Amino acid sequence: MNRDLESKLPDADMQAAPAALLRASLRAREIARQTNTAIVFVRDGKLVEEIATVVDPEFPIHDR
Repeated sequence: MNRDLESKLPDADMQAAPAALLRASLRAREIARQTNTAIVFVRDGKLVEEIATVVDPEFPIHDR
């Protein structure tokens, strides 16, 4: 996992949260791709609507 996505909190559940959020976002993109539905997210402080075409397991969510 990317160091930017590591939790600094001592709670074990919180340590697993970044990876769980990444898995959830990848699954949401896969479902959106299958149903030809737009994904809405925030990029650089702006709301973005995007059609998911390919699900990339290396998708750098924090770099977009």
